[in-house]
Amino acid sequence: MRIRVLFLLLLVSLSSCDKYLNRSLMLRTGKDYPYSTFPEVQDKEYRLAADDRIAVRMFTNDGSGLINVAAGSNVMVGGGTTLDIKIESDGFSKLPLFGRLYLEGLTIRQAEMLIEDKFSEFYNNPFVLLEVSNKRVMIFAGSNTSVVTLENDNTTLFEVLAMTGGVPEEGKADRIKLIRGELKNPEVYLIDLSTLYGMKNANLVLQANDIIYIETRKGHVRKVLLEIAPYLAILTTITSTIAIVTQVRAIGK
Repeated sequence: MRIRVLFLLLLVSLSSCDKYLNRSLMLRTGKDYPYSTFPEVQDKEYRLAADDRIAVRMFTNDGSGLINVAAGSNVMVGGGTTLDIKIESDGFSKLPLFGRLYLEGLTIRQAEMLIEDKFSEFYNNPFVLLEVSNKRVMIFAGSNTSVVTLENDNTTLFEVLAMTGGVPEEGKADRIKLIRGELKNPEVYLIDLSTLYGMKNANLVLQANDIIYIETRKGHVRKVLLEIAPYLAILTTITSTIAIVTQVRAIGK
């Protein structure tokens, strides 16, 4: 009877061992978690976000200073004025002459045009080139964890996965989470790349500070055996001891 009770306790512990065997898993969501829905028309361009650092190069006369006409060809040269600005948490940036300007959510070209329009009050036909210098995303893919700098304005999820080695062997291609926005209240998207149907969502343009999390498979057999081996040894010792004591008592009677 005692042996049966011990085995029952073992079964109960094994049924709940996932909590202990997979303690390294992050960003878990329940079965009914309300994932965000992808828009019907997805952005094909990078949009400025809070904490972006931007290099703004401004030229007058429609950027004529960029072209070396004397060289006999259209050769790009230096010059102009470069401003290093940051988009604050409220979406505004502070620029000289006209103060704070709301840039969050704009594409690169939209921001260039807006700044050109503002500077036109003070300069003759301004020409603005804008570049974001700190576009980074974080990717968690099992043991492969890295911070990836987005070299291009329109870097997609597919490109970042290719740059980091793809979905790892222990990863779940059908459980890729994209976490975006304010961490206190983020948008969480679930992407399934196990089928061709999911490709349309993997082609979306990544934004600065996006978090990509690839879930890993739970409870590999070897891992389970390694984890429960000490408990099985203890249980075996206990059951053997009980069996010996029971036999000794039976002989004594």
